[in-house]
This record gives sequence, structure tokens and C-alpha cells, in this order.
Amino acid sequence: MSRLLITGSSDGLGLMAAKRLIASGHQVILHARNQGRARDAQTAATKAYGMMVGDLASIAETRGLADQANRLGPFDAVIHNAGVGDGERRVESVDGLEHIFAINVLAPYLLTALIEQPKRLIYLSSGMHRGGDPDLTDLQWKRRRWNGSQAYSDSKLFDAALALALARRWPAVRRLRRAHRHADAASRCSVRSASAKGSPLDDLARPAVNLRHEVQSTRKMRPGRRQPYQPLTKQGSVADSRPRPEQHPGIFD
Repeated sequence: MSRLLITGSSDGLGLMAAKRLIASGHQVILHARNQGRARDAQTAATKAYGMMVGDLASIAETRGLADQANRLGPFDAVIHNAGVGDGERRVESVDGLEHIFAINVLAPYLLTALIEQPKRLIYLSSGMHRGGDPDLTDLQWKRRRWNGSQAYSDSKLFDAALALALARRWPAVRRLRRAHRHADAASRCSVRSASAKGSPLDDLARPAVNLRHEVQSTRKMRPGRRQPYQPLTKQGSVADSRPRPEQHPGIFD
């Protein structure tokens, strides 16, 4: 039995993953941004081990979430699933930050820094990261004309870069597998283990160094053609530092 935290698990992919992990016998801590969504999640996943409530758009509430997590941990895995998509207009958080950046980029960074180091860290990125711009001069979109799709792509590029940066900087974590998945096509993604039987989600709770994972998306890349998505890591337990055509080279900087 493993203990896992999944951010953004009051509905969607996060809740689906939580319910499957709970059914497999794991202790899962859910996260919702407010009490209403927390009640809905607890109704949907009655056997959840715990619940954290806090809005990732707020730096103060994100710090509070880290405090809650440290009281409920330590964790075998933290899955940074929470995120928002592109919007028609630029919205600022309570801290005056562009909200896609605040939720998709800053929040997982803060939680990673403040939560006691788990055995595994998993970040959800997207195929849209390939269109991301690594330029840091206007992260808050105050000088550029707003483009929600570009802001989302940028955020997923930064998420992928964070995962690989941690693999290099944290010796105790670099052996763990980073999941770089199509968040925009997550319902059609599968995570499979090449060495373990049972539910694919069970792999998230096992020691990563003992597993070899494939991440494959059946998302249509071109009309009439399906192209598998290649993982960011090679067989074994060390991150593959060689850029591939389908990966933005900026994530290796």
C-alpha cells in the first residue's frame, strides 16, 4: 500500500486516477480548490484517505496546501495534475499574476519546494509544449497581446523543464520516473508497465527504479494517422538528456 497525493483531483482525470488507485488499495489524498468541490470529490471517492482544500491560484493558499500535505505525508508519490487551459482573456490571480502561469507553473514549483520530498514526482505536461516559448521576458503577458493558447503551451513547456531540472538537481529524485503526458488528450493516454501486472495506475505507487514505462498517446497527430508519443526517459531510471524531434529543446536547458 502506498500513499499518494493528486492535485486537482475533484473531477476529471485527477478524480478518475484517484478512484482507480483507491480501488487498488492505495491511500489517496484528494485536492480541491474550495469546500464545495471538496464535498463533491469526497462523495465520488468515499474511501479517499484524506482531502486538501486550497486554491492554487493563490500563493498563500498554495503554501497552506503544502502545510496540509506535510501533515498528511510523507508520500510515495505526488502527482501534479492540477491545471487550467487557455482562456479568451487574460485573468490575474489574487497576487497579480497571469492565472495560467500561477496555477500551471508557479503552484507545482512551490508545492515541490515546500512538500517533504516524496519517493516519486509526476508532472503532467502536454503535446502543446512543443509550441511553447522559453523566453522569460514577459511571463505575465503585460506587454504582449494576449494569446491563451500560447500561454498554455508556454506553461506546459515550463512544467516539462521543471521535471527534468529536478532530475538533475535532486540526486534522490533523479532516479524516479517523470510522466510527461498529453494533458489535452489524457482520456486517450495510457501508461503501461513493461515489467508489472495489474492496473497501469498501480505503477505510480511502485518504486520507479524497478519499472520500465512506456507512455503512448493515441491522439491523432495528423488526419488519418496515429503517432505514439515517446517518453522523456529511456529504459532504466536515468533521464534521457537527448532531445527528440517531438520534444521542445528548451526543456533540456
